[in-house]
Amino acid sequence: MEWVDIGVNLTDKAFAKDRSEVLERAWQADVSQLLLTTTSLDHADQVLEFCADEPNRLFATAGVHPHEARHWNSDGHRQLTQLSQHNAVKAIGECGLDFNRDFSPRPAQVKALEDQLSIAVETGLPVFLHERDASETLLPLLRDYRDQLSGAVVHCFTADQKALYAYLDLDLHIGITGWICDERRGTHLHPLMRDIPTGRLMLETDAPWLLPRSMENKPKSRRNEPAFLIEVAHCVAQCRNETLAQLAAHTTATARTLFALPSPA
Repeated sequence: MEWVDIGVNLTDKAFAKDRSEVLERAWQADVSQLLLTTTSLDHADQVLEFCADEPNRLFATAGVHPHEARHWNSDGHRQLTQLSQHNAVKAIGECGLDFNRDFSPRPAQVKALEDQLSIAVETGLPVFLHERDASETLLPLLRDYRDQLSGAVVHCFTADQKALYAYLDLDLHIGITGWICDERRGTHLHPLMRDIPTGRLMLETDAPWLLPRSMENKPKSRRNEPAFLIEVAHCVAQCRNETLAQLAAHTTATARTLFALPSPA
């Protein structure tokens, strides 16, 4: 079996001391490719340096997270357009709307998102979307761009059935994390897994965050890492009444198709 983790924050300081070991554990766990998430332009160069070390295994998004939208300006638009031309960049994002924390004013979030959607249209790259408590605002924005976009994934989906069906109606992909393994807040996702068609579902850890609570031997650091993707997979496979092999086959194929990933050497 092979797995693709479509959301890893490898530049986070939690990985500063042992990134090489973290990656080696991922390879040993059959997580053969990772999409490294860029959330601000400040660390994009570092993400691309990591990708250069493993050009068949590590790939990147390029974008500005809604938390950082207050810093978005015309120079950021220029930088992101330039970054999008890099061979390792496979999606625009992480971009979107976060009305849960509101670290940036909502009008600034909308402006930054619209600009990044325009860049995705211009480049033909899919979009890596963040959404928290903002689906009612995000959906009409996406409808305006959807016919021009090559594709988009709602990363770390945690919302309800109504939002899921609306995203699927727009032919969006859905990313599932260890949130589904959380008995306190993630069980509402369990019955929704069968509603996601094969070819639209992908898996991610969002490491170093969202350590699956269902793990028997959790690390003392509470740090999540790509090797733990299998824990997410176990829960999703059970909810979908699929074998791990079946889930691995179609989620990996979906990720490679959406993000135009090569087969690893």
